[in-house]
Amino acid sequence: MNYYPIPASVTRHETQVLNSRFIATLGPAFSVEEARAFIVAIRREFSDATHHVPAYLIGHGDSVISHCSDDGEPAGTAGRPALAALTGSGLGDVVVVVTRYFGGTKLGTGGLVRAYTEAVQQVVARSPRAVRLMTHVVRIIAPYSWYERLQLLIMAHHGVMMGQEFTAEVTLTARFPVEKYPAFGTALQEASHGSLAAEILSTEMAILPLSAQGEK
Repeated sequence: MNYYPIPASVTRHETQVLNSRFIATLGPAFSVEEARAFIVAIRREFSDATHHVPAYLIGHGDSVISHCSDDGEPAGTAGRPALAALTGSGLGDVVVVVTRYFGGTKLGTGGLVRAYTEAVQQVVARSPRAVRLMTHVVRIIAPYSWYERLQLLIMAHHGVMMGQEFTAEVTLTARFPVEKYPAFGTALQEASHGSLAAEILSTEMAILPLSAQGEK
């Protein structure tokens, strides 16, 4: 499968080292422009901070654009450790900014490397993961007696419920990874003996929780 884990949402975590505060903010970014905008937003949010150390990976694996900056910290003590921790996370399409409020005690070269590494590792560990991939949005109209069975069938085939409408019959809207949808269509036909079918409403790129793909 050619998808890879990305952050599902923006996550923030704060650590303290000798009275210095390290606030790591991590989120998804699908282009260099998005990553830069994220960095600018964090700088504005914490405009009185001492440093804002950014790192990002756009893409994944062999096809990736990476960037980092020490933002005034001694060379090699902040940006590169942050980027190394981000690379080691296995995430793609990800940006992180570690905001530092200086606490009055210098940490030294080794202390800074450890502090920025730990700040990124901690926020990565708390970040929910997702995947970005092509999906079908589908609609199924069925008798009420099928409601619970359809929900279970959708989940069993890596679908995500998007909506439901109750009129004379029940109408369910769900999103499936394109590669998972044929198996769902077949299972629906077999379970209903051909009486039910799903209608594809659209095909689009979307972000789905990693758990929906059966990944650990």
